[in-house]
Amino acid sequence: MIPLLVSAAVLAAVLVIPWGGSEPEAAPDPTVSHTPEPPTAPPTPVKQNTYTCPAYSGIDHANPVANLYQDKFTWGTTPPTKVGDGKGNINWRINPDKNPSWYMWLHSLRWLGQGINAGARGDKRALQRVSNIARDWVNDNPYSWKSDVGAYESTMHRTNVLICLREAVLSGLHVVKLPLTYTWLDDALMEHAWFLQKNYSGDWNHGTDESLALFGIGCTLQRNDLKKIASDRLTSAIKTSIDTQGSTNEQSTAYAQFNYALWGRAIDVLRKCGVDPGTTIVARRRELAKWLALATNSLGNLPQLGDSEVVRTVPVPGTVLEYAGTLGKQGIRPTQRVGIFDGGYVFGRTGWGETRPFTQESTYSIRFGPSQKLHGHNDHTSVTYTSHGRDILIDGGHAGYKIDDWRFWAKSQFAHNELTVKSATGHPETKLVRSSIGATSEYYELHDSPGAGIDRTRDVLVLKDPDLMVVLDRGTSGSEEDYSTLWHLPSDQKVVVSGNRAVAAKPGDRVKTTLLQIPFQQQTTPIEVVSGSQDPIQGWHYKTIDKRAPAPVVKFNRSGHDASILSVIAATRTKAVVSYTTTQQGSRMLLNLKVDGVTTVIAVAADGTLQRIK
Repeated sequence: MIPLLVSAAVLAAVLVIPWGGSEPEAAPDPTVSHTPEPPTAPPTPVKQNTYTCPAYSGIDHANPVANLYQDKFTWGTTPPTKVGDGKGNINWRINPDKNPSWYMWLHSLRWLGQGINAGARGDKRALQRVSNIARDWVNDNPYSWKSDVGAYESTMHRTNVLICLREAVLSGLHVVKLPLTYTWLDDALMEHAWFLQKNYSGDWNHGTDESLALFGIGCTLQRNDLKKIASDRLTSAIKTSIDTQGSTNEQSTAYAQFNYALWGRAIDVLRKCGVDPGTTIVARRRELAKWLALATNSLGNLPQLGDSEVVRTVPVPGTVLEYAGTLGKQGIRPTQRVGIFDGGYVFGRTGWGETRPFTQESTYSIRFGPSQKLHGHNDHTSVTYTSHGRDILIDGGHAGYKIDDWRFWAKSQFAHNELTVKSATGHPETKLVRSSIGATSEYYELHDSPGAGIDRTRDVLVLKDPDLMVVLDRGTSGSEEDYSTLWHLPSDQKVVVSGNRAVAAKPGDRVKTTLLQIPFQQQTTPIEVVSGSQDPIQGWHYKTIDKRAPAPVVKFNRSGHDASILSVIAATRTKAVVSYTTTQQGSRMLLNLKVDGVTTVIAVAADGTLQRIK
């Protein structure tokens, strides 16, 4: 498990989402387009020994055939790099930027895609060049290559490229049997099969990809033993990868969408090679579609939870995702407005566009549940929020897989909208203690212990008409601590602080966000705003792994053995007035809010319970 987790944190080497949009992993190119999801296969197995080349994760787009003749490789923001001698003899140890993802994708061989496709069409020169490079990899990286993490992590990707190359040889040379000069290719596939059998990464996207690659070798070489090992792993893995409520075990919204595609491909691959995928994969994947639809915010994106870039929800026809992904323009409108998932997610919304435009609804996410693993961040109790057609509260985002201070920050408590405790270093399980869903408000209470002797409780009340969020954070510790409730705002916002309020808006926009710090059981402290700080790192947003922008963070701070921080987040028209008063009614405080002419009353009980009473 230790090598598994380390390699996951470094590289997360998965296939690409087979739709348009950003990618949830060490992205080959966040802007590339991808092949559509495979069509729904017949309910009974297709009796063929067919394994289709699964393409090249979009990496081939930046690596034209002309560059392959010069032994040049391009990935991400690194310029085209000459990696060989111009004759297909590659230096497989080169890594100019010391970027583990660049290095892994070099070893994946997916950058040969355009050359392989040209070879399949009969371009013998291109076929010879990609064959030379692939064979050079085989010669320079003898089995077992496990000591080289780049070669190791890319095995599943490289396996598929070798299968694609084999198909190209047959079609490009117009033969039905592999020529003797290419026997090395089948030998290499069998070495990869042996490696994949002995080095299974476990029941998550790595393992699923590995099983599909192993199955591909079995199908291509007509090895039923390999097919059975792979299909048995898939049958077992689906029960861990996607639970009965549709949550994946990756702790990332973007990876959840990727897994939806990946398991769709699994169904297609198994059926086309004569294996019945059974009913579990289909059923769990259907629940994942519902999960993704509920997770979709009013902008048509998935909230950036875990290792996630800004990813649009894919409007898969014939599923609940069609309505969510088209912003309500197509498909059948879902009926569920709030989803609470044992995997650690709450997704809620004011509606699906029934009485106002889809994009004008307010949507939110709340994290809780099992402790951090795989692609998860230290984001428990954190919220995201959209309203009035824009992002209001955002996540710090996904800084990529290079192990440095930026990735450490992006995964830490300080990159999320939560009560941070400076000395806390744990990644605890967080319990959803209570929840109550009403017609115009939802209430949640969460609790965890992020460090030794530290307790943290968050109460969240989300309102409709007026749309706003009330959050009460309480922390206690046996020693003095620095507590901060953080509110991460989009990078286009400018913040003005006045007393106990901060007002944020994009210059010239028609929407503003008012953040109130309201005294409750404790005096307030001056509001702090941080943007673009590098020492310590704070106030940034990663929209993609290679696009980092300064973004303001509003901080409500406390110091001592305990903290009580009551916040209100209200998005309104720019000219709207937001005001409040408080009164005491017995043991509870009444918070009287007036938001753009609409008055509402919130009761804050001594135990922290939040309730809308008007």
